[in-house]
Amino acid sequence: MRSTVVTFLELEGYHVDAVASTREALAKLSAAPYSMVVSDIYIDERTGLDVLDAAKRANANCAVVLMSGRGSIETVMKATRGGAFDYIAKPFELDELLEILRRAEASQATPEDEDADDVDDLPETEMIGFSPIMVELYKTISRVAPTDATVLIEGETGTGKELIAKMIHQHSLRANQPFQPVDCASIAPTLLESELFGAMRGAYTGADRDRTGVFEAANKGTVFLDEIGEIDLGFQAKLLRFLQERQVRPLGSQRAHAVDVRVVSATNRNIAKMVEEGKFREDLYYRLNGIPLRIPPLRERSGDVPVLAQYFLKRYNDRYSLAAKLTDSGMKELQNFTWPGNVRQLQHLMERLTILAPQGRIDADAVRDAIAATEPRESSSETLADAESEQIRRVMAAANGNKSRAARILGIERKTLYRKLERLGLT
Repeated sequence: MRSTVVTFLELEGYHVDAVASTREALAKLSAAPYSMVVSDIYIDERTGLDVLDAAKRANANCAVVLMSGRGSIETVMKATRGGAFDYIAKPFELDELLEILRRAEASQATPEDEDADDVDDLPETEMIGFSPIMVELYKTISRVAPTDATVLIEGETGTGKELIAKMIHQHSLRANQPFQPVDCASIAPTLLESELFGAMRGAYTGADRDRTGVFEAANKGTVFLDEIGEIDLGFQAKLLRFLQERQVRPLGSQRAHAVDVRVVSATNRNIAKMVEEGKFREDLYYRLNGIPLRIPPLRERSGDVPVLAQYFLKRYNDRYSLAAKLTDSGMKELQNFTWPGNVRQLQHLMERLTILAPQGRIDADAVRDAIAATEPRESSSETLADAESEQIRRVMAAANGNKSRAARILGIERKTLYRKLERLGLT
């Protein structure tokens, strides 16, 4: 296998040193730093994890790819915590290894070296990022996830806070138990207590049956409190008491009972400033902020835009059976944008571009037009009205008649789309 991999990589233009034991590997790494290392995990009296450690000590930026035919979550987590770039299960296709190594090269390149058209590997989730700031975030998650520490995720709208919360849950000891997200901003303050703690029949008008709260429903699992900065001061004291005692008392009940849940919360607000202004309890903030995680906005990691754009392009090409292509000029235009709506805005824009790009070609003009079109505007001429009509018909067809999805792709309010559909006779 070693001989096959060496021959393959040399044919792809790589200079490769090969060894047959961990002893030889450690000797090589102590003699000179390497930019990339590929190692089996189970080798001899030592393992690939020792090779990983030595490679990182010799060169902190070394991309280490570990492979094994006997992988486990424990091994993967150890590799992740050790700073492995990727982990690959045997048997694997040589092209799969090549894609990982190319991605490793891209992660080590400076922004000036990045080629907008050279995105060879697309991960399976939009929690994508090979920039140093994201790799550090992944490392922190890999260390935090297996614990029961309370985590506060801070980041602007659209950065992927719920994805991070799910990632923490999926790599925790609670992964097989419930994950319950709660959008605190969308629940009226008067209903939030019954939503989280539950309520007994007759506890309030309309309570015609006992209701299990989120904390109890997620027992042994994880509760994700999104937009925690939106809860009012009156309820903050009750939430603090729960975090201290880990007991719930449903509305209308005289008895409290213990529950075992991990709490991960998130906010797009500056909670520390809210504490200074008296809008958020200081003791609750410290209780929630056990492990702080900051998700960087997309403008701080613009080098990740190409792979994100290609990821979403592939997703929507597959979903709508299209074959849109992103040109170099289009990619540069995407990278030059500041993305106030972060990854979510990029995702929606790529969906729109995939469907509406002229001749399936997403160039700089198409990107500029799509960004400009996100603001609703009325067409004043017959030609523009015809173009708008055709655009709405195409999007509605691609969205299989789903008006909410179509409105999002078009960048207009749903009620605005309803009016236009009625005017066009498409209701």
